[in-house]
Amino acid sequence: MYQPFSLFQSIINIWSVKILPKPKPDASGFCFGVTTAIKKAEEELAKGGTLYCLGDIVHNSREVERLKEMGLITINHEEFNQLQNAKVLLRAHGEPPETYAIAQRNNIEIIDATCPVVLRLQKRIKQEYDLPQVGEEKQIVIYGKNGHAEVLGLVGQTAGKAIVIEKLEEAKQLDFSRSIRLYSQTTKSLEEFQRIVAYIQEHISPNVTFEYYDTICRQVANRIPNIRKFAASHDVILFVSGKKSSNGKILFSECLSINPNAHIIDSAEEINPTWFHNAQSIGICGATSTPKWLMEEIYTAVNHLLNNE
Repeated sequence: MYQPFSLFQSIINIWSVKILPKPKPDASGFCFGVTTAIKKAEEELAKGGTLYCLGDIVHNSREVERLKEMGLITINHEEFNQLQNAKVLLRAHGEPPETYAIAQRNNIEIIDATCPVVLRLQKRIKQEYDLPQVGEEKQIVIYGKNGHAEVLGLVGQTAGKAIVIEKLEEAKQLDFSRSIRLYSQTTKSLEEFQRIVAYIQEHISPNVTFEYYDTICRQVANRIPNIRKFAASHDVILFVSGKKSSNGKILFSECLSINPNAHIIDSAEEINPTWFHNAQSIGICGATSTPKWLMEEIYTAVNHLLNNE
């Protein structure tokens, strides 16, 4: 017989399931940037008229579908280039300068929902790139995922000249005889970033300069130690995340490294009741892109399964 569930919530979208009081509305939710973007979309849709979004507003197919039903039309960059006299929302990930130039040229009204943390990072990289070059050209390096929307926006601040590295092994290929300025995608691993910094400091030539900027969002970074502790405290972990979420992949990997009985799901239909055999404690957690209502849906589904055992 399962013990009662208790509800535990921290900054990292974590619920512990034991008997199941209804989760409070504020028990979980998106990170600040995603929350703002979705709120802006809902406000604009409520006014009526057509609203486009450049790329998926969040890397969660269920939330994208919910907003689609409200009228939000998701487009890609090729479609955006052909659009004229329209209203387009830019998601939290941010966009390169070229996007704003196209909007101005095509009379597109921009609803800018770029996360403030990302926006500050973009400006910092642009300022560095625009500094007059003295002597040999420095390398602007971004620790991030190649092709990720945020990283594309960051690289765009340098006219495409920034170097993107995804892991320490790639940092080893940098030219250590030239100056380096290192930045990070806001949702990357703080521990890996620190390892990259240490490696560059050890290998950089004394005749050049190395400066690094810890631009990782702490609302995301702080989740990792918490989620490790959470994963260790339960027999089974249900990690709720969209398959496209980079943050989700990182956090689930942390769960799995601590608890081999961790499972990633995107809907209640993916729950396998056999996962709970002999389990006394089940933890439900999610990524920064996991909507509150989806967490509640999983919570309710688990409650139903256990009460019908």
